[in-house]
Amino acid sequence: MGHRSDARDDDVIGEPKRAPQETGSDRRWARDLRDSVRCAAGLLGLLFLIDWGAGTLTSGRATLWLALAVLLFAVLCPTRVSVGEGWLASRRLLRTRRLRTDLLVSVRCLDGVAQRLVLRDALGERVEIDPQVLVNNPDLWHRLHEDAHRSLARGTLLCGSTALQRVSRRIDRENAAAVFKVSELD
Repeated sequence: MGHRSDARDDDVIGEPKRAPQETGSDRRWARDLRDSVRCAAGLLGLLFLIDWGAGTLTSGRATLWLALAVLLFAVLCPTRVSVGEGWLASRRLLRTRRLRTDLLVSVRCLDGVAQRLVLRDALGERVEIDPQVLVNNPDLWHRLHEDAHRSLARGTLLCGSTALQRVSRRIDRENAAAVFKVSELD
C-alpha cells in the first residue's frame, strides 16, 4: 500500500477532483459593467436625438445606431476575473478562460497602452488580465501570489518571478498611497 507522498504526476497536473469553489472575484466588475451600459446607452440616445432633431431618423439609421451602440458596449464590457484555490478564470462576453495557478509555467507583463498580465499554466492554458484588477482586489492578488509560490516550489514556474515582483511592488506602492491618503498624511 502506497503512502500519501506517492501521488502520481497526473494527479498533480490533471484537473482537480473536487468542484472548484470561488474564493474571490473583482469587486468593481458590476460597477464597470454598469458604466459600459451607460456609455453605450448614452451614445445611442445622443445619436437618436441628433437624427430625430434633424428629421433624418429612419429605421435603417436607427438599426445602424443600435449596432454602433452594441459594438461600443462589446468593446467597453469589462473582463470578470475570479479565483479559487489553484485556479483563475477570466470571463468575457462570449468566452471564459481558466487556468491552474498552482501549475503556472510563465507570467509576463505586457506594457503598452493597456497593461496586461499574461499567465500560462502547464496544461497549455493562457489568461490575460489587467494588473489593475489585482491592485483593486487584494484577495485576488493574495490567492494568485500563494499559488504562484506553489508553482515556484514545484519547479513549474520557469519564468515570471520578476513580473510577479513588479506587480507586487505596484500593489504595495498603491496600497501605501491609499493608506496615506485615508490617514491624511500625503
